[in-house]
Amino acid sequence: MGARGGDAVSRGTWLALALLAAGIACGRARAAPVAADSAVFVGGLEALVPDAARAPFALEPGVRRFRERLEVSPAYGLMGVDRLFLLRVAYHPASWLGYEATLGHNPGQSVHAVLHTFGLLARWPRPGRLQPYATAGYGIVMVEPGPSLNAKPVTKNALSGGAGMELFIRDDLALRAECRQAAVFGEQRGRSGVVVYDYTQATIGLAFYRSIRP
Repeated sequence: MGARGGDAVSRGTWLALALLAAGIACGRARAAPVAADSAVFVGGLEALVPDAARAPFALEPGVRRFRERLEVSPAYGLMGVDRLFLLRVAYHPASWLGYEATLGHNPGQSVHAVLHTFGLLARWPRPGRLQPYATAGYGIVMVEPGPSLNAKPVTKNALSGGAGMELFIRDDLALRAECRQAAVFGEQRGRSGVVVYDYTQATIGLAFYRSIRP
């Protein structure tokens, strides 16, 4: 073959060895596992949820999930012209349906009322941060006269309905604004039969979400 032929074989051999070494190196690089949840430190402390620490206000892509989620929502607002404090707890058996129990306190100057309500949430899950819903429920209003009034406590039935909007800050936290109309069935001195009192409720608060199933 001659000297030139031997040089060509040597060069080919070295080239083949170089390609083999490069292939082995690439294979090892691809096989090396990459930890998706590698440790993240915030203020010198290791974050319990690394993804939330990397992007605290990020949302999961796609339509918002509500199925099998528990919601706790404290709120403040107005019932008529008086202040209203609410604590709501909801469970969502389906993505579009929720059952909600509400405890409200309406402190007035001469009387104050406690509201117990059970209702339904009808949702329209959508992608993004804004999530609309409608609500309707039945409740009981217990009116407690103040010490200046010579009257007994009374209990009245109430129906309510309205709509609201949630603005998700992250997957487990949202701002919640709601407006509903409440009809309280009672009596009025000098009139026979049932008298319906209409009240407008407007509230704003936070909604904390927790998945109850993995």
